[in-house]
Amino acid sequence: MSNLSLNLVASARNYPTKTALRCADLDVSFTRFDSAAARVATLLERAGVEPGDRVGLMLPNTTAFAVAFYGILRRGAVAVPMNPLLKAREIEFYLANTGAKALFATPAFAAEAAAATAAVGAIHWSVDDAALTDLIADLPEQGQPVDRADTDTAVVLHTSGTTGKPKGAELTHGGLNRNQEVCARTLIEVGPDDVVMGCLPLFHVFGMTCGLNTAVAVGATLTLIPRFDPRTALEVIERDGVTVFEGVPTMYSALLGVGAGGAATTSLRVCVSGGASLPVQVLNDFEKTFGAIILEGYGLSETSPVASFNHPGIARKAGSIGTPIEGVEMRVVDMAGNEVPQGEPGEIQIRGHNVMKGYWNLPDATVSAIDADGWFASGDVGKVDEDGYFYIVDRKKDLIIRGGFNVYPREIEEVLYEHPAVAEAAVIGLPHDSLGEDIGAAIVGKQGATVDIDELRDFVKARVAAYKYPRHIWLVDGLPKGPTGKILRREITVPTIESS
Repeated sequence: MSNLSLNLVASARNYPTKTALRCADLDVSFTRFDSAAARVATLLERAGVEPGDRVGLMLPNTTAFAVAFYGILRRGAVAVPMNPLLKAREIEFYLANTGAKALFATPAFAAEAAAATAAVGAIHWSVDDAALTDLIADLPEQGQPVDRADTDTAVVLHTSGTTGKPKGAELTHGGLNRNQEVCARTLIEVGPDDVVMGCLPLFHVFGMTCGLNTAVAVGATLTLIPRFDPRTALEVIERDGVTVFEGVPTMYSALLGVGAGGAATTSLRVCVSGGASLPVQVLNDFEKTFGAIILEGYGLSETSPVASFNHPGIARKAGSIGTPIEGVEMRVVDMAGNEVPQGEPGEIQIRGHNVMKGYWNLPDATVSAIDADGWFASGDVGKVDEDGYFYIVDRKKDLIIRGGFNVYPREIEEVLYEHPAVAEAAVIGLPHDSLGEDIGAAIVGKQGATVDIDELRDFVKARVAAYKYPRHIWLVDGLPKGPTGKILRREITVPTIESS
């Protein structure tokens, strides 16, 4: 029998009174968590949701998300997580694409959810923590979780859709379970005495696997923040004695922006970073300020997500995404699919238990992404060194070609982050009449700092080849970010410039 929700059943048995979930002043024990999930499974059964049916989940980081998610799994249904901020048209696409029968949605955006569910004929449950408790209060608990196979789909997670419509990555019970197990045992080394910070969105695979599923499986406490705020995060770390912090690079930058850790963060044992490349300067500044190491890793929605990591107990390499995790292989290939020489850039490919089953109802896209030998094409440009450590150079689609020369935005961003006045930076390609593209950089200055554009341009020019430095730099109050906090280069507004 294979069902991811069996981990919750086991933890409820092993740690019945221990706090499983905490959000603000609400504490939920493992017994209460498991019982609530079992009643959600009954709710779904009575609503006509059968094993294998899809159920949407559009909730923020509160206990309701965790309860509904594990209730869906317990019923043997497939969870379709989505950002609570989606509009009706987007929600409708996610529901229609997967043929979802029902949707748990936050009351904060009830009108959008109601319009979408009405359009596709799905059931709409508008719930927050209290409303979900009331909804299932009088229902009996479903017995054991429905039997699923390792290869059965547990979650359909839609990719960001930077090119065309989002694609639904099918993540299996076996793949998700193995990924959290390897993550818990060999990377974070997390156990029942740990308190894990849940500020990563649970509707995203990083927060779902490394936060929720890992904490549930090992009996750790997951303390939730519905919306990330650096000051709130520091308060919760101190209040709950958080030992494991998981975040994306912009979260670490934000924490640095509100001051030193001091006594508030002495409980931190380890921090992990993923979702985007962590600038080396941010890593070094954070570790110096907060006295906790950051282990940087790498993965995608399609890889459950963890593929590689800087493993604890062995040498870390700043700027590296580490080595493949247990049971996973990685390689770097050229356009023809041949491995490139060590140190040369190429596309990262991944093979192992973590790779998705495929894209939902998109067989051609699946074949394009996963070859006959099981290698998944990541779309990320990377390289590998003599010790087998991998490095992200950039996203394949973010590559800038200036006058025939390849420029990787991340390399230039690393240099910009070294400047003492720069808090955040994003480098993008700008149309150019003769060169094809030129280099532009949007900059957020550190609080209280003065950014001199000419001086900053010269700073970068002195550190990279002449064709790489940004000719156009402009200041912004903030950079556009996705739901996980990843900077969205494609949504940056470019001021009017003259081609030169």
